[in-house]
Amino acid sequence: MVRTPLTPEERQRGERLGRLLREARGRRSMVEIAAIAGISAETLRKIETGRAPTPAFFTVAALTGALGLSMDDLVARCALAPV
Repeated sequence: MVRTPLTPEERQRGERLGRLLREARGRRSMVEIAAIAGISAETLRKIETGRAPTPAFFTVAALTGALGLSMDDLVARCALAPV
């Protein structure tokens, strides 16, 4: 299966997601939040740094639960700006 390249806007959205998750994590360690979310610390690191700009829905849902975030708020803050 060949994956279509991401657009610059999709990459920016992934970077915004990573930044928001990193800010929400605060001083808590990646290992702690990843364990609560049921993902690897490496996966969380890739999402936070933008290297995984399109994580699976259930991964994001698990992270929002672990961080006490609202999915609606996260979606709104990561959405592409209207043209």
